[in-house]
Parts: sequence; C-alpha cells; structure tokens
Amino acid sequence: MNPDAAVDLSIFQLFVNAHIVVQLVVFGLLAVSVWCWAIIAEKLFQLARVHKETDKFEQVFWSGQSLDELYQALAQRRNVGMAALFVAAMREWKRSTERESGEAASRPMPGVQLRVEKVMDVTLSREVEQLERRLTVLATVGSTAAFVGLFGTVWGIMTSFQAIGTTGTASLATVAPGIAEALFATALGLFAAIPAIIFYNKFDSDVARYAARLEGFADEFAAILSRQIDKTI
Repeated sequence: MNPDAAVDLSIFQLFVNAHIVVQLVVFGLLAVSVWCWAIIAEKLFQLARVHKETDKFEQVFWSGQSLDELYQALAQRRNVGMAALFVAAMREWKRSTERESGEAASRPMPGVQLRVEKVMDVTLSREVEQLERRLTVLATVGSTAAFVGLFGTVWGIMTSFQAIGTTGTASLATVAPGIAEALFATALGLFAAIPAIIFYNKFDSDVARYAARLEGFADEFAAILSRQIDKTI
C-alpha cells in the first residue's frame, strides 16, 4: 500500500495531531470567531431596534401632538435614540422654566436654552457610545486575526521542515500534515478576520449616519424651544 495514500488529513485529525502551539492558535481563532458573530448578531438587532423606535417617534413627534403630552407618555419608560434626546431636553426645559415652588415662572431663567442644548449633547454622546460598544473588538479581530493565523501557518511549516530533517525524506506523508496544519490555521484566521472587518465597516457607517440623524433632530428641537423662549419673553 502506498504510504502517501494513508495520510489522514481530516480537520479533526489535523487538530488532534497538530503541535500544541497550532492547537492553541486554532482554538483561540475559533473562540474569537464565535465572539465576533455574537457581537454581529447583537449589533444587527440593536441597530434595527433603534431605527424602528426612531421612525415611530418621528412619526408621532411631527404629527402635531402636544409636546407636553408626548413627554408625559415617554417620561416613565426607558427610551433610546431620538426619544431619549427628547425626554432629556424636555426634562431640563421643565426644570429650568419652573420655580422651586413648582409654579411656572413668568419668564425663563437665563441660560435655559444653553442648558437644554448641553443636555441633548450629553444624551446624544451616550446614545452613540451605546451603539459603538464592542465595535473595537470587531476592528481588533479584523486587523489581527489573519496575522495570528499566519503565526500558526509559520509554525506548521516549521513542523514540516523538522519532519523532513528527522526522516531525511520529503514524501507526502512527511510534509502533508505540517502543510495542512499551516493552511488550516491560515483559513481560520481569514474566517475570523473577514466577517469582522466587513461588519465593523458596516456598523461604523450605520452608527455615523444615525448620529447625524440625531444631531439633525437636536438642532431642530433646539430651534423649536428657542421660538418658545422668545414667545415667553
């Protein structure tokens, strides 16, 4: 029987027979890949949710409903995105335009618009930060996983050369396991890196567009409040 034909190059056997260093690389890349896919699924769900909630809020906000009524409806619930901006701004507005006794002031206190805008800026930053959480993991994996796989590749090739030096022959049975280990590590590195960098770029772009949408609403709502202040002076 040809000894070259008896070489088992199945993925399981490659992992079992691989050097401990290559096994650690493979295990690490598999774990990181699973972690990345969990983050990708979470972000897809999170972005879909905030876009849905924002579309719903915008429809109600521009429908002509009283701002006080809308605030009362949203104040007791957990809000995200644009609704969170609105609630934070209205809460600061009400605090700033009421006396400590709870009676409405005859005119707003100085700096109320500046405080409202500041609150919206802080809330906007917090909302964007929530959307950007764990994106650095995808960026890191996308930029390093291929190099980690390359390290396993180099180690597998070294194993092949060591086998040649030990046996004194360069038959397929001698070099195939080490070369297969090397290619397996490379493939896993690319399997982890490619989805990570693709989805990182997608999410980064989506978050930037959503942040611009929130900034546009903040500017529009600040203008509405400014007109309201002018009416009371």
